[in-house]
Parts: sequence; structure tokens; C-alpha cells
Amino acid sequence: MTDFESAARQREPLAKVLGARTAKQLAKLDLVTVEDLLRHYPRRYGDPGQLTDISQLAVGEHVTVMAQVRSATIRTMHSRGGAMLEAIVTDGTHTLQLTFFAKRAGVLRMHEDKLRAGRTGLFTGTVGEYRGRRQLTHPDYLIVGVDAADEDEAVLEASRPIPFYPAAASVPTWRIGRAVRTVLDPLPDDYFDDPVPAHLLARHGHPALIQSLRDVHIPDDQAALKRGRARFVYEEALILQAALARRRAANDSLTSVARPRRSDAMAAAFDARLPFPLTQGQRDVGEQIALDLERDTPMMRLLQGDVGAGKTVVALRAMLQVVDAGGQAALLAPTEVLAAQHLVTLRALMGPLAEAGMLTGTEGATRVTLLTGSQGSKARRAALAEAASGGAGIVVGTHALLNETVQFADLGLVVVDEQHRFGVEQRDELRARGDRPPHTLVMTATPIPRTVAMTVFGDLETSVLAEKPAGRAEIATHVVAADNAAWLNRAWGRIREEVDAGRRAYVVCARIDGDEAAGSDLAGSVLADAAAGESPDSRASDASAQPGKQVKPGPEKAPLASVTDTAAMLGARPELVGIGIGVMHGRLSADAKESAMARFASGETPVLVSTTVIEVGVDVPQATVMVVLDADNFGISQLHQLRGRVGRAGHSSLCLLVSRAGPGTVAHERLEALAATTDGFELAEKDLELRREGDVLGAAQSGGRNSLRLLRVVRDAAIIDQARVDARELVAADPEFVQSPALARAIAQWLEPEREDYLERS
Repeated sequence: MTDFESAARQREPLAKVLGARTAKQLAKLDLVTVEDLLRHYPRRYGDPGQLTDISQLAVGEHVTVMAQVRSATIRTMHSRGGAMLEAIVTDGTHTLQLTFFAKRAGVLRMHEDKLRAGRTGLFTGTVGEYRGRRQLTHPDYLIVGVDAADEDEAVLEASRPIPFYPAAASVPTWRIGRAVRTVLDPLPDDYFDDPVPAHLLARHGHPALIQSLRDVHIPDDQAALKRGRARFVYEEALILQAALARRRAANDSLTSVARPRRSDAMAAAFDARLPFPLTQGQRDVGEQIALDLERDTPMMRLLQGDVGAGKTVVALRAMLQVVDAGGQAALLAPTEVLAAQHLVTLRALMGPLAEAGMLTGTEGATRVTLLTGSQGSKARRAALAEAASGGAGIVVGTHALLNETVQFADLGLVVVDEQHRFGVEQRDELRARGDRPPHTLVMTATPIPRTVAMTVFGDLETSVLAEKPAGRAEIATHVVAADNAAWLNRAWGRIREEVDAGRRAYVVCARIDGDEAAGSDLAGSVLADAAAGESPDSRASDASAQPGKQVKPGPEKAPLASVTDTAAMLGARPELVGIGIGVMHGRLSADAKESAMARFASGETPVLVSTTVIEVGVDVPQATVMVVLDADNFGISQLHQLRGRVGRAGHSSLCLLVSRAGPGTVAHERLEALAATTDGFELAEKDLELRREGDVLGAAQSGGRNSLRLLRVVRDAAIIDQARVDARELVAADPEFVQSPALARAIAQWLEPEREDYLERS
């Protein structure tokens, strides 16, 4: 069988195999082809001997329960005409009523015949209540073993683990299972090409593809399903690692321009004028980067460091090494606020070294210029000219730097700040400028656990800055109940005390305007569902696959605090009379943002009410207090980033997390974890415990058919390590996977253009 034939078989429409009606139902779950269906793995497995606890069912829930039939009786309804079948099912202690209606009793005989006492079945429906008894009306159901071809098959069916699929109310789990059997049962062992090369299957003792599909969909026993799932966990890890290994090998085959160090140039002068000593970590990481820049293979390095670890200084030293060697550096920031902040920070750190052409500039100095999308035409033309001529050794900008009209004289280094805000294609647009690719330094202030780093950033060398520079103050963090008026009054009073002492305070809100819907996300905030790592859609789709489980509608949430309403409220507080209150959010123009930050930094408006636009990079040393309203709607990493805006100049600082989350909730546990430590790496590990895996890897966030299905980066770290070794071996022998076409095709499916940035998400 050719590779083309194998691919065609996997892409065969389900309508052709199962018929239009069944295919239409499965399409609701985004299952369109044969491969989609066979890769729709069971979420869990049931044992016919383990029945659902019926006492836990709540009225209004849509459920799937496993229960045993106690009785089934048909009776005529004299008052309303017609007939009714009433069946009672039990978990051994509690009972649930099943009710079916028909015009004639004969129509109900089919149900009566199936619902015989002693049989075990799966029953799906919405829990109702009639005369104090819980019931399912016209439930969809499957009686275990009854639909088998013969008695022997029925006995086998009744003894097998029962697969529960991610399902929907209109497509119950056993209907999916039947469709899978219809497709899978007749397939010969060689029907599809296996994406895992045969020698790797043999090396790790994994079965071939079709057998593994049978093991996970129709396992004979627990050993079979474990065997099948282990193979697909490894397969997912191999596809990920092979994609990264191929990318890394492609980069290593390129030639860049070596940028050697000079002992008599700006980099050395910069080190001499620093007002503080570099930490040992900054020196060590700086040496790693300097050595990379001296090679003619393009550097691809991830620099991760906790909030306040001094990444900017490390990056600037690298940029100056490149400028000294005759090249230019571009610093790509995700927001205009952060880009403007970087400009101010770099110029302040460099002093006369950034003032080429000015009377105050030192010999051999360069210039630092800014390029953003909202600049006026005159400023933009000047910035473009400085970049193109080489007059600006360092160009700081936002996505505007990616525009084709932006040209560089000799781009030698691209620094990408807050990499999780950019995708692979965006990162590579700058790298594609010129004949030879520049070196690349990727930075993130969101600490990444090792297991995630090697899965998501496997094509990059990784450096870690864990040590904080001297002078960073500890930040006391407390969780404040939103309904505790006395504590909130004290919070506003504390802000007054800090302002009177010459300090600054941030108040963070999740939305901009008070008349927006409570769930709006205009400021890029991660609200409750996303922070918990679950989306409403994903929870709902899980429900019918989990016996007795369903998301209950919670109480209506209080509206989230907004920037406009909060600024007005604070202006009227007696504690803050006479104090200037500024606002900052994403809808402001670039000039308005710059003005707001300048007034805040100067003390003209020492209280700044803002969305999360100030989350990263903003550096106002006098800021010592941060109050985050509705903090339970944000994730750990985002709150940690926000908290990092205070405590930057040695002053004792305070972060108050105002929350409505009650004890015992995941949201409250997040906040308590944040209050317990300021160690970002410890928090990152805690975040992994609390978040769904798909929220860690962007590939799974949309729930699409190419999401991670079985691989878990924490649980399966050893398998990922194993797959990484295998992937590099494959790439070394066959860089384009000519000998492994099915693996190449699997990688291509993972790297669909609209999903390509999964490799860079964390």
C-alpha cells in the first residue's frame, strides 16, 4: 500500500462508511473522517460491576449512569390515554425511575423485553422529579451484552471494560462506541501506515497501530487498555519531539554571522557603568549567550527568569555585543506600553552609550529607537530611516517591526520578550530578513517547569535566571474577602499611607467599562474558566462521558470591577481625598498610555487604576502597593506577573488579592498558593497541579481534533525524554522523514497553519 493510499483511507469521510445520518451526528463532535473517529479515544472505562451512586444525581443534570434493572412494568393510563412503561434501576441501595410513554402498549414491548430484571445498563437523560422521585424520561440506554451477535459474544462484552467517550447529549457514549466498532472491526492489521517506525515499536515493546486501536476501543481487559494507551502516549510524544528535532536540525544547518566580543567597545563600557553588580546567574547566562553569538550557527536560546531576575540587563549585554560587532539588534515586545518602557529602560541603562550623534554621546555610541504601529508618520519615517541606515544599533518595537516595510542594515540579533504572546511565524518573520538568519534570544518572565520547557520549547537551548539582583524587596501578599468591608477600607487607607510617603499604588481590574458583560475580556485578562484550565464547552462535553457527572449551573456571578467604575469609586473615597487617580487600559491611544504612565511615575497621579496591560515589563520603582480586584478570575502566572510590578526598589511592598472565591475552591487554592510564596518556579509547578494539561500546551486549548489527547507533560516526563532521544536519532538519519512518511504526515497535521504556534505556548 502506498503512502497516498494510506492517507486517503484515513481521510475517508464517515458518511461513506457509516451513512449520512450517523455521520451528521458525529460531526457535532468534530468527527468527520475515519481517522477522526478512531483517534477519538475513550476518556475513561467502566466496570459493569461498579454502579453509579444514584444518590448523587441532582435534578436538572444531564447524566449517564450505570445501574441494574430491578423491574419494568407497562400500564395503561386511563386519565390521559395511551400507555406508560415504568422501570426501576438501582445502584444496589438507591433507585432511579425510567419512564417511557406511547399511544399503545405494544410500542413499549421492545423496551420491556430489554429492561429485564438483573440486567446492567447505561442510561442517559436529564434528571427530573415526579412526586418526590427522581426519574429519567425517555432515556437513551444500552443494556450491556444484549446487542451482541451471540451468547458467547454477550458474555465477553459483559466482562470487558466499558469505554466512556467524550460525548454530547445528542450523541451518547455507546453510540460513538458502536460507530467505532463498525469502522474498526473489519480493518486488517496493515490498513493504515503506522506513524511510529517499526524499529521504535520493537524497541519499546509497543503494538502496531490497528492492534493498539483495538486495545483502547475494545479492550479485553485492563492490561490491553493500558498497553494501547501507553503506545498512543508515546506516539504523541514522538510526534511532538520529532517536529521540534526537525526544526532544531533545520536551524543548525543554517549559517549566521558570528558576532565576536570586543574588549574595548560598548559592551565593556556598559558593564563598567552599571550601578549594581551582576548576579552570578546573570554572568553565567551572559557567558552562554556570548559564546552562542560568537558562532556562525544561529543562536536559538530561551531565557527564562522569574519576575525581577534581571533578564533585561542580560539581553542588553547581548545586544551590545552584536552592535560592537557591526550588527543591529531588534527587541520585539508584545504591547506598546512594554515597548515604550523598554525604550526608557535601555536608554537609562546605557546613558551616553545610547546618544550617538549628540554632544553627550560617548565615542563609539549607538542609538536606541522605537517603532510602533500608532506612531505618527514623522516619527515612524525617522525610525524606519534609522533602522535601514544602521544609525540605530537597537530598534525596539511591537508587531510593527514585522511589517515588510521595516528594513535593517545588518540585523544580527532578535530578542523576543514575553514569547508566549507570539507565535512561531511571527518570531520567524524577523529572522527571515537578510541573506543569513540573525541570532535569536527568546525571553519569558513566566517560569516554565522543566517538563513543559522540553515539550514546548524543545527546539531551543534553555537558560534560567533564578537568582534575583540585590535590592529587591519581599512582597507581602494577602487574600482579602470581597465582602469584608473593614478589610477593604483598610486597603484604601493603606494606599493613602504609601502615597503620603511618596510611593505609588496600582489597582487592577479585569475589564474596562462597567456596562460590559461580566465575562468580557477586553484587556486580555484570563478569566475564571481559562485560569482554571477549563472552558464551559469542554466541561459540558465531558458530562455525558462520566456517569453521574455534570457541571451544575453556579450562582449568578457579581459583575467584575471595571477601570472606569473603580476609578470613580476611589475618587469618592474619604481615604483618598486630594489624591490624583489615573487610568490605563488597552483602548487608550499610545500617547494617552505614555502620558498616563508618566503622570503615575512622577507622582502627579500616584494611584493607577488599570487592566492587565501593566502585567509585564512596566517598571515604576516607587510602586509599593498593588490591589487586584476579582483576583479569583486570574491565573497564578498572571497574578505573579502583576505582583512583580511592585517591590522593585527595595521598599517594603504589599499585594492584596481581593476575591469572592470560597475556601475549598480551585480559585481560592490558587490565591493561597500565591500568598504563600514569591518563588515563580515553585508557583509554576503548583500551576501545573491546578490546571488542565491542555491549558499548559496551547495545542489543546481549542479542543480541536489535533489537540493533545493522552500525553500529559508532568505525568509522562520520562516518556517525553525517551521520545526526544528517539526523535533526534530519526532526524539525524533522515532529516525529512523520507523513510517515515506516516510520521511526516502526522507532524504536518499537528502543524496546520492555524495551530502552528502550539510549539511556543506555555
